[in-house]
Amino acid sequence: MHRSIPTALLVAALSACALKAPPQADEIRPQALPNLTVPAQWAEKGGAVGMVANGWLATFNDRRLEALVRDALIYNPDLQVAAARMEQAAGYVKLAGATLYPQVNLLARGGGTMSGDSSGLEGVGVFASWELDFWGRVRAGREAAQLQYVSVALDTEYATQSIAAMVAKSWFLATESRLQKAAAEEMLLSAARLASLAQDRLRVGKGDEYDVALAQANVQTYRDAVQQLDLSYRQSLRALETLIGRYPAAAIKVPPQLAAKPGPVPVGMPSELLERRPDVVAAERRIALAFYRTEEAKAARLPRISLTAAVTTISSELFVLQDRDDPVWSAGASLLAPLFLGGALQSQVEIRTTEQKQAVAEYGRVGARAFGEVENVLSSGFALDARGTILAQAVTLNERALELANVRFRVGSGDLRAVQQQQLAVYGARTSLLRVQSEQLVQRVNLYLALGGGWTN
Repeated sequence: MHRSIPTALLVAALSACALKAPPQADEIRPQALPNLTVPAQWAEKGGAVGMVANGWLATFNDRRLEALVRDALIYNPDLQVAAARMEQAAGYVKLAGATLYPQVNLLARGGGTMSGDSSGLEGVGVFASWELDFWGRVRAGREAAQLQYVSVALDTEYATQSIAAMVAKSWFLATESRLQKAAAEEMLLSAARLASLAQDRLRVGKGDEYDVALAQANVQTYRDAVQQLDLSYRQSLRALETLIGRYPAAAIKVPPQLAAKPGPVPVGMPSELLERRPDVVAAERRIALAFYRTEEAKAARLPRISLTAAVTTISSELFVLQDRDDPVWSAGASLLAPLFLGGALQSQVEIRTTEQKQAVAEYGRVGARAFGEVENVLSSGFALDARGTILAQAVTLNERALELANVRFRVGSGDLRAVQQQQLAVYGARTSLLRVQSEQLVQRVNLYLALGGGWTN
């Protein structure tokens, strides 16, 4: 009769109730974002119609940039940490699922000595146990570990996209720094030529020392600007080198011109964002993770039933053992039921329930931030396009005005201060235009990142 008990328990284990399903997205979003209504289209204009596409890095047509991104994905320290976390999470998945299977252990003992040379007990035993997961505690733990791995993998994917974006933006900013320095050097040469002309005019009696002193002071001002921009340029190179895991020697070479801005970006629909961005999806998976942790804590309050089996053989040269079968087989079952633990198990349930609420709130925070990032980048891109057109015209007009001011100064119909003011206006317009052109590229990268588009196809 007793041999039928394990069989009955095994059948009961195989027919144990299935795990509850975690809350779905349509249940989560009203809780996480109760005051947010997702529109059919983005509020800001500037994006093209169509699904969000991957492969944004190739749109800049820069092979050197693509090579640097590949280096960063191999050597960036932050990504190496993220990869190690993924390996750790995978290990926890294996650990959590291990108790779903029978546990088998071997115990062996050699003969010791007892008051002489005679041997004591010797024996070998193989012991097996298998917890019958009636209430789903072990399965819930395994599902939680699996979801932990998935969320870490999604975080790693988003970190990879972020590093690729940071390399691209650093590349553009370093190129801008180089161009800003070149613009200041050009203005320095122009100021030096103007100072030389002021000295020539003084020598022939058409100028005065005031103009010479003013021109020389202007030269020193531009020289100081060149020094500051050179420092900024070298620091931007070091930032880029650090990202790709190189020694920050400011030795990397950036192109002499900014990349051309790619065409309009397909932005999809706002409703798709929460299903596409890896960081948002990771936050959603963590809600399911917290749900299974709660189910695991609830099941821990219920009895644990295990099947046990053993086979042993024992011998001794010292003792005469009673007649028996050798080896000895045994099978049975065990039950462990918590009776009084001072409320510890219920406290675990309450803690896990609170963690699930936190996960829902975090999902809402990440989702709301994602919507805001897309709208802000679209708005910035539209404004930058308008500013770029205006500043390009301003540069052209100011350069023409500087030519006329130089002519008037040479022929004696204008003074030096007017030329210097116009030099400053040209320099300011060129600097602003470079800043806008660089920022257009940076915001284009930000748009791809905010939309959840990958850098590879």
